[in-house]
Amino acid sequence: MNFEHFSVPRIVFGKGRFQETGTVAATFGRKALIVTHDSASALPLTDRLAALLRSAGVTAEVHRVAGEPEVKDVDAGIATAQASNAEVLIGLGGGSAIDAAKAMAGVLANGGSALDYMEVIGQGKKITVPAVPWIAVPVTAGTGAEVTRNAVIGFKEKHFKASLRSELLMARVALIDPELHIKVRPEVTARCGMDALTQCLEAFVSQKAQPLSDQAALDGLHRAARSLRRAYQKGDDVEARGEMALAALCGGIALTNAGLGAVHGFAAPLGAQIPVPHGTVCAALLPHVMETNVKALREAGTATAALDRYAEIGRVLSGQPKLDRDEAMEAGVAAAKALVRDLQIPALGSFGLKNEDVPAIVERARKASSMRYNPVDLDEETLTYILRAAI
Repeated sequence: MNFEHFSVPRIVFGKGRFQETGTVAATFGRKALIVTHDSASALPLTDRLAALLRSAGVTAEVHRVAGEPEVKDVDAGIATAQASNAEVLIGLGGGSAIDAAKAMAGVLANGGSALDYMEVIGQGKKITVPAVPWIAVPVTAGTGAEVTRNAVIGFKEKHFKASLRSELLMARVALIDPELHIKVRPEVTARCGMDALTQCLEAFVSQKAQPLSDQAALDGLHRAARSLRRAYQKGDDVEARGEMALAALCGGIALTNAGLGAVHGFAAPLGAQIPVPHGTVCAALLPHVMETNVKALREAGTATAALDRYAEIGRVLSGQPKLDRDEAMEAGVAAAKALVRDLQIPALGSFGLKNEDVPAIVERARKASSMRYNPVDLDEETLTYILRAAI
């Protein structure tokens, strides 16, 4: 058995740990750039962080990103960091803010534009210099971007999202405080939580799965299965918030080392084509991808190990650990459909996706890096069926 395992050097996790951000940042320098969301809801937490930095002797500038980051946002943030002589960057917010900070830190150290280093649509240049020190402080439990080695960046001109990817991009510190998640709205909790669950699930059945990623993926899947509804229904349940924060963390660790699958293969071109949150895409597609993968694996007749993994997923999601393999796989698909329904996840058609958009999205999805790790190869016809089913 051969595998590699990448991880963030330091993870700080727990209720109230946000208070330590200033002292953590001070270990890297005295000038910081806070990268956060351009929204009214982000202001109070940004102000708190600025105060914590001041108390630790660190001055800070703020760069705000509107929505999911584009190449222009990253390049603008790099210019701000250079002008302020920032020694440490802090990504504060959801996956979008954290990915923006990650990309800025990497490109700041390596030079040029974000587009130079992007897969598929950019030049795909190698990151050769370690990123400028940066700290990830997530306020949602979803992408696990705080511990991943890729940053997803959009490029509207080509209707696509792609990654900058390197272990040299990883945060120096991931600081995760479940208390920061309490005020997250239910619909955001739902879609972010489904992203975390999907990442754990896809990493577990990935063709690149390995023992350490399996441990993280299964642990995260268990936590999301038992806690996502609670976090959605009662946002001030700190225990449920902590469980989901750990699920997202596990998903980030798992995907960094095992890759993902067809759900995330679709996510990038869909997110660039229509104004839909990433987690909503994951939730809308997951049951259909699970069902289709199981059917294709059964038809292949040689994929016993992958089917065993889908059976284990079914037992976890359904909460029925004694089901036999076939029953468990059916129960897993049913449980995923029930969760999407209970969380009131809208279909993709409500965001403007039309049947005539499907062929172009399928073509772009087949080129996505995540698609190569799906447990079974899915042809154009099958991918078309999946996407139409989610409309």
